[in-house]
Amino acid sequence: MNEMRQYLIKVAEGITEAAPALPPQGDPATWQEERRAHFHKMLGIDSYIHEPRSPLNIEVTRTYERDGYTLETLSYESLPGLRVEANLYIPTDPGPHPGLVYVCGHSDLQKAAHYQQHARRYAQLGFVTLIVDTLQLGDVHGYHHGPYRYGWFNWYSRGYTPAGVETWNGIRGLDLLAARDDVDSERLGVTGTSGGGAMAWWIAAADTRVKVTSPSCGTATIASHVRERTIDGHCDCMFPVNLYGWSLVDMAALIAPRPTLVVSADRDNIFTIASINDFHQRLIPVYERLGAPQNLELFTFRGPHSYQPSSRVKTFHWFLRHLKGEERPLDQVADIDRHLEDPRTLSVYPDGLPANNRSTTVHDWFVAKAEPPSINTQGDLERERTRIVSELMATTFSALPTELPHVQPTLTREWLQKDEAQHQAFTFSPEEGWELTGTLRIPAGLGGRSPALVQLIGADQTRWTGGLPSLKGTPTTWLSGTLATRGTGDTAWNPGMQWHLRRAAALTGRTVASMRVMDALQGVRAFRQLSQVDADQIFLAARGEMAAVALYTALLDGGVAGVILYDPPATQDTGGNPDGTGDSLEMLGALRIVDLPQVAGLIWPTKLIFVGGRPQSYAWAESLYERLGAPGGWWGISGLEHLRL
Repeated sequence: MNEMRQYLIKVAEGITEAAPALPPQGDPATWQEERRAHFHKMLGIDSYIHEPRSPLNIEVTRTYERDGYTLETLSYESLPGLRVEANLYIPTDPGPHPGLVYVCGHSDLQKAAHYQQHARRYAQLGFVTLIVDTLQLGDVHGYHHGPYRYGWFNWYSRGYTPAGVETWNGIRGLDLLAARDDVDSERLGVTGTSGGGAMAWWIAAADTRVKVTSPSCGTATIASHVRERTIDGHCDCMFPVNLYGWSLVDMAALIAPRPTLVVSADRDNIFTIASINDFHQRLIPVYERLGAPQNLELFTFRGPHSYQPSSRVKTFHWFLRHLKGEERPLDQVADIDRHLEDPRTLSVYPDGLPANNRSTTVHDWFVAKAEPPSINTQGDLERERTRIVSELMATTFSALPTELPHVQPTLTREWLQKDEAQHQAFTFSPEEGWELTGTLRIPAGLGGRSPALVQLIGADQTRWTGGLPSLKGTPTTWLSGTLATRGTGDTAWNPGMQWHLRRAAALTGRTVASMRVMDALQGVRAFRQLSQVDADQIFLAARGEMAAVALYTALLDGGVAGVILYDPPATQDTGGNPDGTGDSLEMLGALRIVDLPQVAGLIWPTKLIFVGGRPQSYAWAESLYERLGAPGGWWGISGLEHLRL
């Protein structure tokens, strides 16, 4: 099995086995609220969640009177210009009624066809039911499939997930219901299946106004998604951005002790029954700690990924009992009546789409990118660098241990070249389960400790490409070496695995690039232990995607003497190819904190050297270096032989 895949399986299993974090005995509410704030950030809704909120600007386009309920087609603005298409089913009986948000799964016509019978049935049972389309399907087709289909891996760097928008749209749906006179705002619930099942988890976890929930066919563990590769079948909307390395059970624990019915098929191809049972067993202790084990129930049925009559009836029964306060025998709760409206009747926009709907561009603006910090003095730099590194370590690099494990280089062989230069090869382990390699070239006649230029080799480099030819200009009094982070050199993987590995890594709270930063940090520490190397004079050289690794390594290490960049990326806000190939630049949530040109400036007084051309975006770093002056400096040279430090 692929080495990286084995590693990610082990990590995913460790995350799952460690879950869940149990609330303290004293004040579980405060504990949950602190964790909920983290969860809001994982969804990218932390800047929106607090009051005051923008007006909903509800537009009812059509109204129909039906037997036992009124049906409205409407839209509302969850944010200015971001319109959510929905149908509202209002029982004829006088209220106030309990309110229910029904979130659709992946189906072309969603509320208008595939799930309309469910909303109708809830209205017949006495629930004011708001059934909402998702961004991707329904009346307006936006984008859920960023990394999944289009290679938009920069979503991870942005801290963006469609789960965040769908959760926010659901929260604003709760706002809509709570403001109605015919709805009891203290009795709100949420349910859905498949993608709607996942959203039922996230909406209830994010908003405590949800008193009862029932996610259907939307439950599993990170371990199963990686081990069984079920993540490969999942839309990007199914998961928050895992900034803190939580398990999915940890996220669900935010709902406890509120009543939760987990409904799942036992022959689901993307949610395995073993993982569903495991998830349920791991969630039970949270409900027990909070004194409400009776509020958590698992219902499974024989079948594929789907609704079945038994699962629908069980869910109807759950909401009648826990949200409406009605105790009925299960066998006296009827299933859907199979009545179908013409889908055109339920379309919100019979006369065409509104011109101002921002749904198709929401991924570009929903989570704001950080502005470059304002730095004019060395004191400003120290403050901003401390803040940015702290935020990066808390989120983007949360998978890094607070204290990196001890690293010890092990010499594996030595040899001489015709020019009498001595060569050494060594291995080191950045963390358990990985053995990486480095080399060191010691020019003939060089004694004592000397500066070392260390090249981070790229995934596309082989013995034949030779890496960076311009390194031939390395000063004759310097050592030179190579460092192979994971996915390069001996640990390189087949490009056909790249799509899976990038998505699976993100689910575990890390990325290929962030793991390479850890390797480079440990590699620098290994080089410092070599007797010939001046530990204070290590220069990192890299090109392309590895230039990003070199910059972040210098920022987090704080002791790298210089960074030599060939063709550095202009930004981390770039994707890749649909098959997952292309530069692996993504780091979870990094763009909410900083971007590569700002990292280049923040490493001052580390020497910043560009070989060949450089993107205009790095003018920010160059300007900062010029303001701060010595002992820092930056150079733009055509070849390393022209470097004069």
